[in-house]
Parts: sequence; C-alpha cells; structure tokens
Amino acid sequence: MKPVQLLVVDDHTLFRRGLIALLSQDGRFEVIAQAADMGEALRCANRCLPDLILLDNHLPGVRGVDGIGALKAAFPGTHILMLTVSEDEDDLAAALQAGAEGYLLKTVESEHLCEAIIKVLAGESVISPEMMTKLVTAFRAKGMPAGAGPNEALLPGPARRQNGVTESSGIALLSAREREILTLIARGDSNKVIARRLGIAETTVKIHVQHILRKLQLSSRVQAAVYAAGNGLG
Repeated sequence: MKPVQLLVVDDHTLFRRGLIALLSQDGRFEVIAQAADMGEALRCANRCLPDLILLDNHLPGVRGVDGIGALKAAFPGTHILMLTVSEDEDDLAAALQAGAEGYLLKTVESEHLCEAIIKVLAGESVISPEMMTKLVTAFRAKGMPAGAGPNEALLPGPARRQNGVTESSGIALLSAREREILTLIARGDSNKVIARRLGIAETTVKIHVQHILRKLQLSSRVQAAVYAAGNGLG
C-alpha cells in the first residue's frame, strides 16, 4: 500500500528533524514536506497534498490553532493532528472546532503517535487522555447543559439543544454496562484502562463504545465524553 503522506509543521528544528526521523522508520509513513511556520506550510500547497498534517500550536506569527481554517482550505481533504506542548483547554477546544481531528501532547510515546495517525485517517478523533479530562472538566465548570457553549460544535445528535430544551433521553437507550463505560470515557480513560478497570477484554470495550456512539448518534469518543459531562456522567 502507498505510505501515508505527511506534512510536519513545527518551528523547533531539532524536534522537527527528530520527529521526521522517527516517522521515517515506520514504513506506513512518508514525510513529503516540512515547515517551520504557517506561511511556509501554506506554500507547500503548491507542490504537495499530504494525507495528514502534524501541526504544532506555538508557531511564530500565526499560531497553529488559528491557522487550521487556512490549512483546511489550502489542503482539501487533508486531516490535521495537533502535536503540541500546550495543555490549555481553550487551545484544545479551538483546535477541534476549527476542524482538527486530534490533539496530542508532545509527551506522547512514539508508538501511540503512529497509531493515532492511523486512527485519524480512519475517521476517529484522538485526544491525549490528559486533555480529554481537561476538556470535560472545563465543560462542567461552565455550568452549561449538554450541547451549549463553546463545545456545541462537537455535539451532534441528541446532545444538541432544540427549542431551548436539551435532549438527554439518549442515555436511557444505553445498558448499565454502556453507561458505566461512557462514564469512564468522560474521565479520559483509554479502552485499555477501561478494560482493566472492568475486568473485560479490550475488544469488548471497543464493541461497547461502538454501540454507545451509534445509540447517541455521535461520531467520536471526544463527543461521547462531552455528552457524558453534559448529562451528569463522569
């Protein structure tokens, strides 16, 4: 199969080169371009169309989260995965609402980064566990019902407000085990951690998560976590 073509955008030369060297060791990936700032990244649009952009936030001039819209316009159909040191929940929310499909901290293990890239390409949203917890905490702190406020764009389906009323009946569609798993997702637990907590197989957790997303008309565990927070779970 053709390797996944990547554009790496990071202003720290040593980190960027190290990241490129790491990714190049995995035959699934090919770094076809690199950039140190948003302007250079946008100029890459004239010569390449990557499958995925690994994007830092703290760039000179235009920050990563502020340039996502321009990148989406310049690279139609390209996925964007934030890879940053920023643990600010506002940056996380801004990135997701602007169209980023994932948000990882630079402390991520290399194998987890590679798997995250594959997951994003498969249509999943990937968030560092630490950031998932912050997102849910920030959502609760605002005292808003599900679907309201800055994270509304993350919540399709039954979590949206209609005529001023929040629909929470979707929770009733879940089994006791599914509600239990949804609560753990809202706490930022991975499938592996959930499986260990509940004493079940990780594949079983994955199946439950799929059922939860389908029943709640959601498309990612990020949306599921925020939905759970808005409905008093977690």
